[in-house]
Amino acid sequence: MAMAFPAGEMALSKVQRLYDACDAVFSSPATATAPSLVEIRWLQQLLDGIEAADVGIDDGETPASSSDDELSPKSGRRLLPALALTRITYVHIHQCDDFSIGVFCFPAGATLPLHDHPEMVVLSKLLYGSVRVRSYDWVAAPPCAGARKCGLARVVVAGEERRAPCGASVLFPRSGGNMHAFTAVTPCAILDVLTPPYSEAQGRPATYFHDVLIPSLPGFALLEETDLPEDFSVAGAPYLGPDLTVDIDDDDDYDDYD
Repeated sequence: MAMAFPAGEMALSKVQRLYDACDAVFSSPATATAPSLVEIRWLQQLLDGIEAADVGIDDGETPASSSDDELSPKSGRRLLPALALTRITYVHIHQCDDFSIGVFCFPAGATLPLHDHPEMVVLSKLLYGSVRVRSYDWVAAPPCAGARKCGLARVVVAGEERRAPCGASVLFPRSGGNMHAFTAVTPCAILDVLTPPYSEAQGRPATYFHDVLIPSLPGFALLEETDLPEDFSVAGAPYLGPDLTVDIDDDDDYDDYD
């Protein structure tokens, strides 16, 4: 069954349509269970239609009049000059208890260390540039409490280079590469939708890992929890895309990286 918006919603900006779809899929009392594959494919299609300028980012390539022609971030709006960034930078768009939307902008050579997404579904869209990805899934999930996490993981993606434009990807709690790392081959940006978002209070902290491939067992690696590198940091930047109208009960509870 195909998912669609009412006719009136087609006049909204692309990021507004993405928010509305996420709100419908993730925040409805009727959707207490995991999203269906039909809903996931719908969200992937919406992500596939989004370009950097649609979320207020200048990728140095998209002509100012070629992207979203609805509530356009090009109609007198200032765009974030992402190619000038020298640190990994997160552009926060929205976060509530049920989901978050944001963009990671990478300078060439920057790495987001290997990390997990506990009990989360994550949809990602490479907006521009090229990124190298490696990802894993646990063979058997290690204990959640007590000792630092360590265990055998199956290689899902082994250093694959992805270049925009490419389709949106999705990972699940136990499949699709729930633990992943990104290294920017060129300046690039990744639009992420997380459901539910990270939350220390709700038992969903981000955990970082060191990975060691096992020569005697091709396709598998040993993952061991590690501390975040001391020299790693993520800057914050303002969202400069079209204004977002959110549900009155959908309070934004995001805390900036900086």
